[in-house]
Amino acid sequence: MRHARITSGVAAIALTLAAAAARATDIEVLHWWTSGGEARALAELTKKLEASGHRWRDFSVAGGGGDNAMLLLKTRVVSGYPPMAAQIKGPEIREWAEEGLLADIGDVAKAGNWDATLPTVVANAMKYEGRYVAAPVNVHRVNWMWINPEVLKKSGVEPPATWDALISSADSIRKAGFVPIAHGGQPWQDFTLFESVALGVGGADFYRRAFVSLEAATIQSPTMIKALDTFKALRKLIDAGANNREWSAATAMVINGKAAVQFMGDWAKGEFAKAGKQPGRDYLCLPAPGTDKTYTYNIDSFAFFRQRQDDARKAQADLANALMGAEFQENFNLAKGSIPARTNARMDRFDDCAKRSAEDFRATAQSGGLVPSVAHRMAAPEAVQAAMQSAVSSFFNDPGMSSRDAQARLLQAIAQR
Repeated sequence: MRHARITSGVAAIALTLAAAAARATDIEVLHWWTSGGEARALAELTKKLEASGHRWRDFSVAGGGGDNAMLLLKTRVVSGYPPMAAQIKGPEIREWAEEGLLADIGDVAKAGNWDATLPTVVANAMKYEGRYVAAPVNVHRVNWMWINPEVLKKSGVEPPATWDALISSADSIRKAGFVPIAHGGQPWQDFTLFESVALGVGGADFYRRAFVSLEAATIQSPTMIKALDTFKALRKLIDAGANNREWSAATAMVINGKAAVQFMGDWAKGEFAKAGKQPGRDYLCLPAPGTDKTYTYNIDSFAFFRQRQDDARKAQADLANALMGAEFQENFNLAKGSIPARTNARMDRFDDCAKRSAEDFRATAQSGGLVPSVAHRMAAPEAVQAAMQSAVSSFFNDPGMSSRDAQARLLQAIAQR
């Protein structure tokens, strides 16, 4: 993200936000955790900081899978009043750091022994030029399939092991009175589904070459066409009311027995927990078809913006320590549905879905099946990610757009880096 891109389109409204600057003793954090399960998780952080004498100033921005939040963040930065911290992740951390806008929290990390506490892939994502500028709170697995077992039982079908099996079972699910796939027709949700399809069809090496290395030859390959064809076939398994549906409303369709499956990261589990549902009994958590030996990860993290006042910098240090606290990460992730970022976290209070996530994270890190989520800003630069998401969502929702057309747009997207 170059400075020109940060300022583009937001300078005109920057002056209106100057009066909203937080006092130095306040902790203002931008995030997009607004669903029920996410709010429960965030309450753990608020409670922790207010207990230590700080005032929490919530800066929540709903919708867009974080897109709306990033637009408002750029506006605040241009105005000269950045929040103390913001929910930023993946390559975007580096892009903000390259502008000289992020604070060095290396002293906090050193005192907390973060290098020894965090998995290498997580620690590296928090650093710029070897210095910590962000703190992680969790690791999400994105390539989950959430299943209502009673719906499948009434439909006479088994949990799908392949995408073809899911597609072929759709008629039976519909005849039984259910929606095959609960989905929200928003671009980021379309892209989330597509990345699981691409991973299941092509495997980890294909995924890494296409969405991390951004190799033109891989984008142009027959495997990409197969992934796109499979993805388009799933469109017929989604109900007519999906347009602009929030992801949590799609999760509720599975919870309430209206739909068979949803493909979403494990933040969905927070919604099941909030509804009092138990894994293995009320719902099943399985890797998306063809992805059982792989793991797409999404790390929620907070980047710290440079502050002028000493007391603000002290509050930032307290926030960073709170985010990485063992007790906080345990309580937070029990509510959020994810797993702690810390390698030494206790897992005895976590459910079987989380325990499997932790085990698979470790196993795929060793086997090579661990890959960053491109849909959730962990793999590609912002401009590339946005262009890919637009291409995928347009393809999914335009009956007249062919797989070859979508492939060409993906190829154009990688030129945005």
